[in-house]
Formats: sequence, C-alpha cells, structure tokens
Amino acid sequence: MKRRLKRIEGQVRGVLRLMEEGKPCKEVVCQLSAVRNAADKAMAQMVAENLQQCILEEQEQGGDTGKLVQEAVELLVKCR
Repeated sequence: MKRRLKRIEGQVRGVLRLMEEGKPCKEVVCQLSAVRNAADKAMAQMVAENLQQCILEEQEQGGDTGKLVQEAVELLVKCR
C-alpha cells in the first residue's frame, strides 16, 4: 500500500511540474486522470484487505458477514 501511495505522490509531483512548465491542458488532465485511477485502485485494495480481515473475524464470532460486504460496497460507492 505504501508503495502505491508513493507512486501516486510522484504522479502528483509530475502534474505540478507539467503545470509549472506550462504544458498543454490535455497533458495535465491526462496525468490527473492517471492519479485518480491510481487512487481508486489504492482505495479498492485498502477496502478489500480490510474487508477480508473483518469477514474472518466475524466468521470466528459466528456473525453475519453480509452486512460487512454491504458496508464495504457503500463505502466504495460513497467515495467515488
């Protein structure tokens, strides 16, 4: 996860550099789109890993895992 976030950080620095160099809007927007996609993937990975852990814990306690899945889906939809 940290590696993903550091890559995103580098992409954001790249966007700033493009802006400072006065590059065309199209180039800046394309790089911003790459940043957004990378952030979306990082969020999905974080939710998936957390969900997996929560499901294991809930199963050990004999609870309902369906609610956890629904909450994870709602979180991803809300953050998009």
